[in-house]
Amino acid sequence: MGLNSDSSVNRLKGSSRPIMSQIEREYALQACKYVDEVHIFEQDTPLELIEKLRPDFIVKGAEFRKEDVIGLGIAEVLLFKGPFDISTTQIIHRIERGGALAD
Repeated sequence: MGLNSDSSVNRLKGSSRPIMSQIEREYALQACKYVDEVHIFEQDTPLELIEKLRPDFIVKGAEFRKEDVIGLGIAEVLLFKGPFDISTTQIIHRIERGGALAD
């Protein structure tokens, strides 16, 4: 699995991000039974990593469009809709307004 480094997230999302460090995010991903390895990359996109690893599948959230996913044509793109439709930005907004994460 590819994981943006802290510096990559900061460049892409702004100075207040990431919320969790790359070590914390890596640990959470490694705890998933379907994740064999986590590869942290410094670039703004995972293209270099995808070209190097040549995975069979690229899995992204259902909010993406297959034709926009980096690596399409190198690997099959699968879109996954999890049990919760929530983003880090939504979590930040809930915290700022004092709302519960489950509302």
